[in-house]
Amino acid sequence: MAKRATAYVCQSCGAVAAKWAGRCDSCGEWNTLVEERSGSGVGGSPTVASRKRGRVVPLVGLSGESEAPARVETRVGELDRVTGGGFVRGSALLVGGDPGIGKSTLLIQAAARVARLGHRAIYISGEEAIDQVRLRAARLGLSDAPVGLAAETSVEDILATLTDGPAPALVIIDSIQTLWSEMVESPPGTVTQVRASAQALVRYAKSSGATVILVGHVTKDGQIAGPRVVEHMVDAVLYFEGDGAHQYRILRSVKNRFGATDEIGVFEMTDKGLAEVANPSALFLGERSGRTPGSAVFAGLEGTRPLLIEIQALVAPSPLGTPRRAVIGWDSARLSMILAVLEARCGVRFAQNDVYLNVAGGLRVSETGADLAVAAALISSLSGVALPADCVYFGEVSLSGAVRAVSQAQSRLKEARKLGFTSAFVPEANAGDADGDQVTGLSELTDLVARIAASSTGADRPADAEG
Repeated sequence: MAKRATAYVCQSCGAVAAKWAGRCDSCGEWNTLVEERSGSGVGGSPTVASRKRGRVVPLVGLSGESEAPARVETRVGELDRVTGGGFVRGSALLVGGDPGIGKSTLLIQAAARVARLGHRAIYISGEEAIDQVRLRAARLGLSDAPVGLAAETSVEDILATLTDGPAPALVIIDSIQTLWSEMVESPPGTVTQVRASAQALVRYAKSSGATVILVGHVTKDGQIAGPRVVEHMVDAVLYFEGDGAHQYRILRSVKNRFGATDEIGVFEMTDKGLAEVANPSALFLGERSGRTPGSAVFAGLEGTRPLLIEIQALVAPSPLGTPRRAVIGWDSARLSMILAVLEARCGVRFAQNDVYLNVAGGLRVSETGADLAVAAALISSLSGVALPADCVYFGEVSLSGAVRAVSQAQSRLKEARKLGFTSAFVPEANAGDADGDQVTGLSELTDLVARIAASSTGADRPADAEG
């Protein structure tokens, strides 16, 4: 009898090694190699299955009529926005997020909405018992929703249940790491099991026309655990983000074959579940004080949605030999770049000061268009001069000190007008996009420093600032 092959698979990156080692050579993680048998199932030898001649697939041209994909709307506006207008029938989605962030709450609310609209919705939990899910539904006021509920981890049993009766419109699997298949001889949660289980469920979604949502665990780095091939299998990857210290949650699309990527939906966690936030800009600016130095409002863009976000900076004399640089909600390397440009190009000295930067509300900003708002907040805090309360800032700062243009300036300014902001500092190339606004175009960062210094009438100019 032939000996069954054994391989060691990294549970972090999915790399395969012939023998066990304490450290994975591919990703560098420690103690992640797990022994898995590869003699059958996914990863088995090609000689196991009998070979047969494939069928000829007809080839067609790029031109031709194509229909828009059929969608199932949940009537949860923020969720439909992120998915591109509702769940596409026959698609598979992967939802990730930190433990306790509200993934299960959001999905059971979506399942209840879909069921109440007359569609068949099924919720299968592999982590909680039926009574636990029912208690959550009762707390959210969803007990009367006709949602099919089961607690099961066997992929074969789940597929048999789904194929028994009419095809559902929505299937939620919570979570993919708890499932196991008889075709794979590995423990649940391993790379091979996650890949095989996801492949079987994606195949069911494509063949039945049901929308399958897979909940995925995340690693300590915030990435969805398991092999990256699962993210390539599905049609959309959504991340549910948030901070336990704040009540809001953000659903972000990082992959979507049927809609825009980097789209976001904003929710507020309440005692009745997740509530939609129709105007997130007002939420992020709700407790802003316009008379405090070091506060600037950034007119940002998340996907296709413009957002107004408060950037807070604090510059204080440092008692240490090496001043501190602390940043929350923004890239620390980019903060170092803005400080270097202000010192080298504008003559504003931060060498003897601690610098703290925070994005209000706990939002994570990755757009380079926030450079100008960050610079304005830093200069305002250093000089002790409060910026105008009705002014917004956006623009990218280059290493030469030039202020570069950003995309969709009209949408940013329109959002600012809607919330009562009457003036803006923007790149000179975007100044022509203004429509009746009091917009100041800047070509160099030194122009912003000069304008803030000139506005400090009756206040002390910073001794360290020049020009």
